[in-house]
Amino acid sequence: MQLGASGYLMLCCLFWAFSFPLMKALQSVGAAHAPGESTLFLAASLVAWRFTLSGAALALVLGKKLAGFRHLEVEQGLGLGVFGGVGLVLQVDGLAYVQGSTSAFLTQGYCVWIPLWFVLVSRRLPPLSLLLATGAVVTGAAILAGLGTSQLHLGRGEWETLAGSLSFTGQILWVERPKYAGNNTLRSTLIMFLVMAASAIPAALILAEHPANILKPFLNTPALVLFGFLVIICTLITFPLANHWQPKVSATQAGLLYCTEPVFTSCVCLFLPGLFERWWGLRYPNEQITWNLLAGGTLILGANIAIQLWPYRAKG
Repeated sequence: MQLGASGYLMLCCLFWAFSFPLMKALQSVGAAHAPGESTLFLAASLVAWRFTLSGAALALVLGKKLAGFRHLEVEQGLGLGVFGGVGLVLQVDGLAYVQGSTSAFLTQGYCVWIPLWFVLVSRRLPPLSLLLATGAVVTGAAILAGLGTSQLHLGRGEWETLAGSLSFTGQILWVERPKYAGNNTLRSTLIMFLVMAASAIPAALILAEHPANILKPFLNTPALVLFGFLVIICTLITFPLANHWQPKVSATQAGLLYCTEPVFTSCVCLFLPGLFERWWGLRYPNEQITWNLLAGGTLILGANIAIQLWPYRAKG
C-alpha cells in the first residue's frame, strides 16, 4: 500500500508539472487581453476560473452523491480550500516577479517546514534517513533551479512564494488528519474547489480596475484551450488522487514526494512552451537540458527512492 500510494502521488506530480507552463501562458494571455490590470488580479482571476470550472465539472461527476455530505467531509474540504487557495494565489502572483526555477525551488520549502513542524510538536529529532533525504532534496532543488547565493534574494516574488509554501504545508498536514479517514475523497475535494473559487472571486473583483475584467482576460480561444488542459489534467485528475492517497504515507514523505514536481516541470518545459509560442505567438521559449536538470533531478528522485526503500517508523 505504501509503495502504491507513493506511485500515485508521483503520478500527480507528473500531471501537476504541466500546470506551471499552462499558468505561465495563461498569465501572458490574460495580460495581453486586460492591459493595465495588476499581476495579483490576474492571479486571483486565474484561480477563480480554474476552480469554478473544476468544481462545476466535479459536481456533474458526483451527481446524486451530492446529497450525502458528512460534516467531516465539509470540514476537511474547507481547510484544504483555504490553505490551497491562499497558497496558489501567492504562488501564481509570485511567478510574475521571479524565474520559474526560483519559484519551483522556494515552493519546495514544505519538505523543510513539515519535518520542522513535527520536531517542534514531538520535541525530538527526525530519523537520520529523513534528515539525509531532506538534505538531498533541498540540494537537488537548488541545483535544479541553478541557484547560488548571488541569485537568491528576497524580493516580493520570493516572499510570496515562501508564504505560499507555508500555506501548502498547512494543506499537506490538514489532509492526513486521522479523523478524516472515512471521508469520501470526491466530496471533500468538491468543497475544496468551491472554497478556493469562492475566496478568489471576491479578491479578483476587489483588485479589478473594472469588474467586467474578471471575464475579459480569459474569454478567448487560447485561454479556453489552456484552461481545458489545466482543469482536466492538472486539477480534476490530480487533486482527488492526492487527497485520497496522501494519508497513506506520512506528511514528511508526502512533502518529499511532491518535490519531484519541479523535476517533471523542467522536463515538460523542454517542449511545451515552444508549442504555445508556435500556436499563439506567446514569447515563451523552451527550456534546455542542462547539467542542473540532470544533477538536481537525480538527487531529488534518488532521495525519494531511498526513503521508500529505507523507511522510518515514526509517523511524520
